[in-house]
Amino acid sequence: MLRGLLKAKNDEQQALVKAAIDAGRGMNEDEDAKFKALQTEIESLENTVKAAKEVEERQEKLNAPVNTPAFAQPKAPEEKNKFASFGEQMAAVYQAGKPENAGRVDQRLFNAASGMSESVPSDGGFLVQQEFSQTILERAYSTGEILNKISAIPIGAGKNGLKTPCVDESSRANGSRFGGIRAYWEGEADQITGSKAKFGLLDLSLKKLTALVYCTDDLLEDAIALEAWLMQKVPLEINFKVEDAIINGSGAGQPLGILNGGALVPVAKETGQVADTIVFENVNKMWSRCWAPSRKNAVWLINQDCEPQLNGMSIAVGTGGIPVYLPAGGLSQSPYSTLFGRPVIPVEYCATVGDQGDIILADFTQYQAIDKGVLKTATSIHVRFDYNETAFRFVFRFDGQPSWKSALTPYKGSNTLSPFVALANRA
Repeated sequence: MLRGLLKAKNDEQQALVKAAIDAGRGMNEDEDAKFKALQTEIESLENTVKAAKEVEERQEKLNAPVNTPAFAQPKAPEEKNKFASFGEQMAAVYQAGKPENAGRVDQRLFNAASGMSESVPSDGGFLVQQEFSQTILERAYSTGEILNKISAIPIGAGKNGLKTPCVDESSRANGSRFGGIRAYWEGEADQITGSKAKFGLLDLSLKKLTALVYCTDDLLEDAIALEAWLMQKVPLEINFKVEDAIINGSGAGQPLGILNGGALVPVAKETGQVADTIVFENVNKMWSRCWAPSRKNAVWLINQDCEPQLNGMSIAVGTGGIPVYLPAGGLSQSPYSTLFGRPVIPVEYCATVGDQGDIILADFTQYQAIDKGVLKTATSIHVRFDYNETAFRFVFRFDGQPSWKSALTPYKGSNTLSPFVALANRA
């Protein structure tokens, strides 16, 4: 009603101004007096509308119940209708499953729910808010020594993989570079000789890495302990499995690892070399087989059992020797030990001493991967109901393979080169 009066008064003012303009003059004394009187009425009406709104809002606050539990509160604005922590949300899931709380569920759970029924907890559980799921994924990437070095492409919604053309190049000989591009020195009037490139296809399809974790009800009741435990253990396990696959993966239902890829260059043992040993000639030849442009990015991965032999490695010079392997923090002035100036990183994924892959030289920028970008997390209070446990399921979709299909034959020289070099068996 008040808004209608405001509009009517405003229309009267507009009519006065329009009449004066149409007549080609300013408002006369009578019109000016009416305009000012209307302005006073408009300001009074505006103040009344504002006051009415303030009274209405205050009345709503006074009528609201005191100490209303979270599960009975109406939905708050989006920025206020989220859990403060991952542990708080897990505790809410636990409370939702208690018989005494039947029909009373924290409304914030419904904002993250999905499945056969979004509003019935017994249908199967609640999805964790995306912010917390993403936090887990980021920790998985930052805790590893390999994942943060690979070339990874996030895959968008509705997509399940990536197909991208790549240059089919396995030799640097004339007629093979860049898949067949060739340049000629021609006479001034000679016809130009044609050439064409050959391309291959890099085909990646997302694979599922899953983790199913059971938590006791006692642990769930302590939100702080739960968050600390899950946020530490799940990322570490995801990181371990993905990095292990990047090194050792078969490519069947999991990523293709560099040790099983066609580009791997295995360096044979020396003639007469004792079993389960590493000598300077081994690492020297590995370095010589590393594709030159990859050397600036390459790292050495070793099984820790290799360290005693590396620590004593040197080049004989007269009656003395020059150390080859520089321990971390010593002459290398680095958090990692170094070999040929590149970091040496101990990892669990390398084979035991004497087996192929106990020491690897790799440029992981030449390993192509895709991922879905977020870690999907779901919970169920029914899977282990009779054990007083709640199940948490984590699903990470990932795939990867070396971007090289085979090792490269150089323009001059007989030994093939690659970004991925491993010391062969020395049984």
